[in-house]
Amino acid sequence: MIGIGPFPMKTAAVIAAAVLAWIVARYALRASDVTSRRAGASVLLDALAVGLFTARAVYVVRWWPDYSVSPASMIALGDGGFDVWAGVGAALAWALWRTRQHRTQRRPMLAGMAAGLAIWGVMHVGLTFMLREAPPLPALTLTDIAGRPVSLDTHRGKPIVMNLWASWCPPCRREMPVLAQAQADYPDVRFLMINQGETANTVEAFMTSQGLTFDHLLLDPESQAMRAVETRALPTTLYFDAHGRLVDAHLGELTAARLRDALDDLRRQTSRSAPPAAVSTSQASPASSPSKE
Repeated sequence: MIGIGPFPMKTAAVIAAAVLAWIVARYALRASDVTSRRAGASVLLDALAVGLFTARAVYVVRWWPDYSVSPASMIALGDGGFDVWAGVGAALAWALWRTRQHRTQRRPMLAGMAAGLAIWGVMHVGLTFMLREAPPLPALTLTDIAGRPVSLDTHRGKPIVMNLWASWCPPCRREMPVLAQAQADYPDVRFLMINQGETANTVEAFMTSQGLTFDHLLLDPESQAMRAVETRALPTTLYFDAHGRLVDAHLGELTAARLRDALDDLRRQTSRSAPPAAVSTSQASPASSPSKE
């Protein structure tokens, strides 16, 4: 499972953390008076807004070359591009400054913030564990545009980006050029573009109209891939290492910056999981010295 309803798991974790933080700040510390708890909870919500804005702004600055090409993508918060620790630092600094003259508000506010960070951390660790235990690259046999059968297993050995899409899906259409550019920029990554539920003629006509070309364009008329990875939304993008292990997943439209960030991380994880190169005998053994007669 890579999402809860329409929300990606990472987004669901942030929402759960924010709700818990507010409940703790507003209701948990009965030793504090009601006015202080109410004010502390209000400060906490303001701090959350400051933190989210800062986290997004820092991330945009980090990936400015990609965002500058498409300025509208800077407000596409669904891509999940946030610098978490910059956001946490900004939220805490602002909250402490805001309550500098109202110390009674700090205790409920800090208690709520600590509870929110704790539940976010637990859910983040749980999500990491879920990804590690997730099913590997689906053992499906699909067809290409020409109708030839293609087994997904034949693509093991390289990092894989598997994108599930359909031509009637607006966010799928918008992210297609981003994926096409990434395919050109990352030749060591295999991009599997798996269409869901459409005919070869429909897919070919769409690609021609958009001027797009993908090396591995596959048809999945019965949406087997969506059932295999347990997603109900399009587009869905999954990242597998060279061994076919799922290392990340994204629900919804991708921006160029977020895709590049994910691909760089995929490369690092693939590099870490690769077996060490064998050392040749000539390199491992010291050079033999000439015999003395």
